[in-house]
Amino acid sequence: MRISDINIRMIKNGGKLKATVSIVIDRCFAVHDMKIIEGSEKILLVMPSRQLEEGKFQDIVHPMDSKTRSMMERKILKIYQDMTGQQID
Repeated sequence: MRISDINIRMIKNGGKLKATVSIVIDRCFAVHDMKIIEGSEKILLVMPSRQLEEGKFQDIVHPMDSKTRSMMERKILKIYQDMTGQQID
């Protein structure tokens, strides 16, 4: 799997929500509405989700393994870091 395009849209005055992200995978599959949020200890990438009737959130799309999730987070958060100058660890 190769992420062929990453589009990050910064959110001003969004509180913990810092940006929204769209990616294209292998130039043939798009994923929109990922979010970059400020967690209690670090910046996080959150997958698109919907709110269930009982108030919980469920991912609509997500990586199937931790290796893929890590690869996506590294690539996306690196671009976010370059855009903001904010150190992400």
